[in-house]
Amino acid sequence: MGITFRNETFRNDFTFRNSPEHIRRFPFPFHEDSYMYAVNIEPHVVGPKGSVLENLIDVDEHYVAEMQDRALVLAEDPLRCQSLPHMTLAGWDLLELLMEQQALGYPEHFTLTRDGDRWRWINRPLGIDDSFTFGDVSTLPYGPMEYITRQSQGDFCILDQRDGNLWMDAGMVTTQADWSLDFDIGMNFFEWHAPVPLAHEKGIFVRALKFLTNIQQGKPARRLNWTMTINPRLDTSPENYHKWGPDRTTVTPENVGDKVHLRVELQSFWRLPRSNGIVFPIRCYLIKMDELVTQPKWARRLHRVIRDLPEELANYKGLTRYRATLVEWLSKLDDGSPTSPGFGPD
Repeated sequence: MGITFRNETFRNDFTFRNSPEHIRRFPFPFHEDSYMYAVNIEPHVVGPKGSVLENLIDVDEHYVAEMQDRALVLAEDPLRCQSLPHMTLAGWDLLELLMEQQALGYPEHFTLTRDGDRWRWINRPLGIDDSFTFGDVSTLPYGPMEYITRQSQGDFCILDQRDGNLWMDAGMVTTQADWSLDFDIGMNFFEWHAPVPLAHEKGIFVRALKFLTNIQQGKPARRLNWTMTINPRLDTSPENYHKWGPDRTTVTPENVGDKVHLRVELQSFWRLPRSNGIVFPIRCYLIKMDELVTQPKWARRLHRVIRDLPEELANYKGLTRYRATLVEWLSKLDDGSPTSPGFGPD
């Protein structure tokens, strides 16, 4: 049985919603009642059926709408997709990875057939049926990275490994949480993480870089990251801050449940076979407070996490203006009872 894709928007009238089954599969990022920035990297292996980890590359009910939103962003700002000249081979690596994973996990929606370098890719949800020569850019309508990431949920950064560091030398970034590919392109791992508070002093990024530079092919890793967003807006880029920044001033006790969204990133890390680069998919999931609190455990836990969050992290994540309003609203749903360990709902 295939996925039923929703007709929805992530801008203007904001018709995005999660179906009840997708609320329960949401990747809630807190395994306990408090939060502090940590490396929290684990092997990226297949998880429980019905979860976002059922397949290593997740496709869900929002797929078609997210791809439509990506096309709108790219039409407005083509620099959201960039690849330095030496990264073309890594783009082909990524194309292969995403086609293989989507066809493996969702054969009713995607088909990849190969005869040597002659490949055929069928993407039924988007009405695509293309034949091309693997390795020959002239046989695709875009470069390989752009071609496949116009058909894949989440952002993608391709990192070149050299001089003991990782360099952000290619990417497709249209659903980011307030950072800019155009600004970060060509930066190394420490440079693009410079704004993160508290983590540098704890040596978190030194340990993370050591781990990432030792990732082996066929053994991807993952972690969860989170922030909050007002309205279900995928494109919260610095370039468009004038569109979404003022939304933070519109939160009231009456509209918290509808406007405030938990924004979770499932970040994974894969060694690419030919280029030896690392691809860093950043898959964004959104859930409004009214949806999240249908799971009582999550309501209690989120109240405690946001209430006790260190001020530096609250500022970094942009919560300061509406944090008190959110905490007060969530407090009415927290009876003080214990929460069970782990991420999932009860």
